[in-house]
Amino acid sequence: MNIESNNQGSNPAIGIVDTGVANIESMIVAFRRIGVRTFRIRTSSEVTDAPGIVLPGVGRFESGMSALDRHGMIDSIRERVLVGRPTLAVCLGLQMLASGSEESPGIPGIGVVDGFVRRLPPGPVRPHLGWNRVEVEGGDGSPGVLAPGAAYFANGFALDDVPTGWSAAWSSDGGRFISALERDGVVACQFHPEISGAYGSGLLSRWTSLVGKESPCC
Repeated sequence: MNIESNNQGSNPAIGIVDTGVANIESMIVAFRRIGVRTFRIRTSSEVTDAPGIVLPGVGRFESGMSALDRHGMIDSIRERVLVGRPTLAVCLGLQMLASGSEESPGIPGIGVVDGFVRRLPPGPVRPHLGWNRVEVEGGDGSPGVLAPGAAYFANGFALDDVPTGWSAAWSSDGGRFISALERDGVVACQFHPEISGAYGSGLLSRWTSLVGKESPCC
């Protein structure tokens, strides 16, 4: 295990899935900024053993799923999300949790989010790029990790319906789309918290507090 930060702190180290489909340096820096150690995850057993993992991703849905398959991580990610163990999925990471995507017809996703990712409706700029408002469903916020605010997006696809059993946040650009989901210790963000300033740092801190409550798995 290669710990990326020298700040030992009181929080457990966060594992960041490194399959080559995302530049994870900005994520490492974002956690370091809030005093949290990180390490890179490259095997299925590390996905299982880590108290908390981040599943980042950029690019095409098919490329992301192929990378997870090559590293044998699909089943281990599915298992920890199904039981609600602390997992943070970001951008393409959120989309890969779904059953599939309009971007890559015929390519199955991890399938732990009951929904299908669709192309955003026509808008001023595609892909949707830049800052946008995040509104939590049901009012001023939730008792969990999600909160209203402004976050940075870079996406051309998104979920457009709330899966059963999940809390949701919404954003709008040419129409409403899901900007984040939460259930138990799992948070999935269509935006990039690692480059969303104080709002993103707050979300990472709240999610990390859930990781601190994780019991050792073995």
